[in-house]
Amino acid sequence: FAFAALRYFNASGCAMDGTLGEDHEPETHLIPVVLQAIMGQREGITVYGTDYPTPDGTNVRDYIHVDDLADAHIAAMEKLKEGQPIFANLGTGRGFSVLEIIRTAEKVAGKKAPVKYGPRRPGDAVALYADPSFAKKTLGWEAKYKDPEQIIRSAWKWFESHPRGYKQTD
Repeated sequence: FAFAALRYFNASGCAMDGTLGEDHEPETHLIPVVLQAIMGQREGITVYGTDYPTPDGTNVRDYIHVDDLADAHIAAMEKLKEGQPIFANLGTGRGFSVLEIIRTAEKVAGKKAPVKYGPRRPGDAVALYADPSFAKKTLGWEAKYKDPEQIIRSAWKWFESHPRGYKQTD
């Protein structure tokens, strides 16, 4: 019996051609929340904690593009034909802070996001990022989109062309 246990880090971005994107309620993921704030669809974004032991004081996370996740699934399905279980972390292996993501989104959109600062949330880790070396070794897979600007640019393309998400226009 073979199975694959693939551990995602922060799945992000949209189809590179702008046809598929993230649209759900409530939205809690950082990149779409920042883009919605930039577009005026929410009052702003709250950064929870500025006193973490990181270069800018905010949490650090590993953002993995959805196209990279799809490629990893295909690689895992091929590997499963060998009949062995697969366990792999799917991420870029590099973390980016909340403020780095916000500033990159502002650069991509050419507009500022309204940002306010709040206290740390209980349970938030300082930094979470993958060690994708086992995925590379066993699946021959590694992320193609390692720069958050690429990920955010794909999301911005979708948000600009779908300002109301998948809802019908009036």
